[in-house]
Amino acid sequence: MSGNEMKYISDAFETNWIAPLGPNVDAFEKEIATYVGVNEAVAVSSGTAAIHLALSLLDVKRADKVFCSTLTFVASANPILYQGAEPVFIDSEPETWNMSPQALEKALKDAFNDGKLPKAVIVVNLYGQSAKMDEIVSICNQYDVPIIEDAAESLGSTYKGKASGTLGKFGVFSFNGNKIITTSSGGMLVSNDVEALKKARFLATQAKDPALHYQHSTIGFNYRMSNILAGVGRAQLEVLEKRVQARRSLFDRYYQELYFIPGIQFMPELQQTQSNRWLTALTINEEVTGTSVHSILNALSEENIEARPVWKPLHMQPLFEGVKCYPHSENMCVAEKLFDTGLCLPSGSNMTEEDQSRVIKCMKELLKIKV
Repeated sequence: MSGNEMKYISDAFETNWIAPLGPNVDAFEKEIATYVGVNEAVAVSSGTAAIHLALSLLDVKRADKVFCSTLTFVASANPILYQGAEPVFIDSEPETWNMSPQALEKALKDAFNDGKLPKAVIVVNLYGQSAKMDEIVSICNQYDVPIIEDAAESLGSTYKGKASGTLGKFGVFSFNGNKIITTSSGGMLVSNDVEALKKARFLATQAKDPALHYQHSTIGFNYRMSNILAGVGRAQLEVLEKRVQARRSLFDRYYQELYFIPGIQFMPELQQTQSNRWLTALTINEEVTGTSVHSILNALSEENIEARPVWKPLHMQPLFEGVKCYPHSENMCVAEKLFDTGLCLPSGSNMTEEDQSRVIKCMKELLKIKV
C-alpha cells in the first residue's frame, strides 16, 4: 500500500458511499482516463470483467471467432468462452514475446478466405511489454477487425509515446493484488468511444432499464467496482510512477548482475517503447548453462525464493485442447519455446536490495558462476 489509502476509504465510510458507485469510483475513472489519455474509463470488478464487457460491446456471440495471444494467463481468453465464441490462438514473436504480426496476418488471411473473420483480436502486453502495435493495428485495419488491448500487466508502460492500453478499440487494465497497482481486486475498461463505455456501465450494473421498477431487456452483469476499492485505487495511482521506477530498477540490477552469464537472455524491450517491467523475465538455454528452468525453480524454492515459469501457452492448456494456434513460422512456435525456457524472478516493487542480492547470489551459484 502507498500509505494514503485510508484517506479515501475514510471518505467513503464518512459519506456512506459503500456500494459499487460513488465519488471515488467517478474520480478513479476520470483519473485513469486522464493518465492514459483516453476519453472515458469504466471501473469494474476485474480485468476479466473488462474483457468480457468489451466482447459484449463488440456483439461477440455463439459461433463467432475471436483471435487471442496464446502466451498469456487464461483470463485473457476465458471471456471468449463466456460468450459461446470460438478462440483462435496466435503465437508470439521473439522481439517482444507478444503476438506475432506474421502469424496474425496468416490467420486473418485464412479467415477472410473462409468467409469467417473474427469479431475481435485480443492482444496481450506480456509482463509489461507492449506488442508490436503499429504492425498489428495495420493488419487488423485491413480486415476491419477491432482490437481489444489486454494491458492488464502493462499499466504505466508506453508505446511510441502513447500509453499502453490505448492503441486498440478498447483497452483493459487489471488491479488484482499482484499488479503494479492494486485495488485488491478490480479492473478498468478504457476507450475513446464514449457511447460504447456508456453502454458498458449499463451492462455492468445488471442492465437495468430506466424504470422505477426493476426491468431488464437484455442480459447484464454485476461488474461494477465498489466505492471503497476505488478509493484504494486512487491512492495507488498516485504512486504508479514510483512503482514503475522501482520495477525497472529491479530489472536493471538483475540485468547488470546476470546478463553476462552464457545461456541467459532477458526479455527484450522493443525500441520506442518503455515497459513497466512488471516482472523480470528471462530465458535459460539448458544446452549452454547445463541447468534447466525446472532445476532452477526447485533450487530457488528450497531457499524460500518464489520464482515462476512464464505463462503456459493457452493452446497447450487442457481447457483449450484442439483449438487452432497459428505459429510464428512454419517450423517454430515461439510461445512453446518461451514456456520451455522462460523464468520470472521475484519483482515486487517493495523488494529490498538485500532480498534481491540473495536471489542474484542463488542464481549465480546455480549457474556455477563464482560469487
